[in-house]
Amino acid sequence: MADKNLLNALGKEAAYQLANVTKTPPQYGALTPKWITKILEFKGLEAGIYRVNKVVEGDAPLDVLCSQDPKKIDIPKGYVEYQTKPREYQLNSISTIINVDTKVSDVYSAPYDQVKEQLSLAIESLKERQESQLINSDDYGLLNNIADTQRVKPRVGRPLPDDLDELISKVWKDPSFFLAHPRAIAAFERECTRRGVPPVTVNIAGGTFIAWRGIPIIPTNKLFVDGLKDPKGKAGKSNILLVRTGEAKRGVIGLYQAGLPGEQSRGLSVRFRGIDDNGVASYLLSLYCSAAILADDAIGVLEDVEVGDYYDYPI
Repeated sequence: MADKNLLNALGKEAAYQLANVTKTPPQYGALTPKWITKILEFKGLEAGIYRVNKVVEGDAPLDVLCSQDPKKIDIPKGYVEYQTKPREYQLNSISTIINVDTKVSDVYSAPYDQVKEQLSLAIESLKERQESQLINSDDYGLLNNIADTQRVKPRVGRPLPDDLDELISKVWKDPSFFLAHPRAIAAFERECTRRGVPPVTVNIAGGTFIAWRGIPIIPTNKLFVDGLKDPKGKAGKSNILLVRTGEAKRGVIGLYQAGLPGEQSRGLSVRFRGIDDNGVASYLLSLYCSAAILADDAIGVLEDVEVGDYYDYPI
């Protein structure tokens, strides 16, 4: 039989009504660190167009004289030829509209400002989309603009250290970083463990990453496994990129529109659209971005690496 005193005691459900509850800001589990936009060099544009002028190259752009023989006085003549139809990159816009009932924001903005939280989450969603487009866009995405000569196949399907060395041979002029899905990185680490050559770690841009041959391997789930950011099964295929970044290095660079009205961060603007007759405030968020590969050898890809192979070791 229940204790009569307990039945008459103040219970948790009643006490909860008067209790102060510690709350957190909204937690958005799909957000990622977005290392690509932190590490990739970006260039601001004035008119939204970036033209990549290239030289028509052979073994050497000009014949030159290199002789100490005074009898050879005919200096070769010529000029450096340019491509007549260089590629122009135009900025793409990623936009969304946030609506907030002013009555809700007036009454329920303690301890967290409802408008600020909505805008913050929307901005992070736009940046997630930006990172995905930098890799996967049909127009300017890195995966779809890699030269055929810069594509490497794995020797046995798994991402071996030899395969990453082969990729380095394609982007050998001061490579900046690898890009890979976390599952592909784990598969590579297993191969290194099996061979007794564990990768070292490096610290850049506030993060800690493993490195191969001194080149950091940056994780991103925008390099899909079988077309998925977060595959459920163990097996699957993905790609690993190696990138040289920087305009001065003739590398890969991100592009954004500079000097936007209502600019909140690089290439991102937030504009108040007004309040309608029902008291709903509206905000337009726009992010302008693109990417340019300045030279074919600025990027290479190890294609179709298998991420689902594991090993059993004696215990």
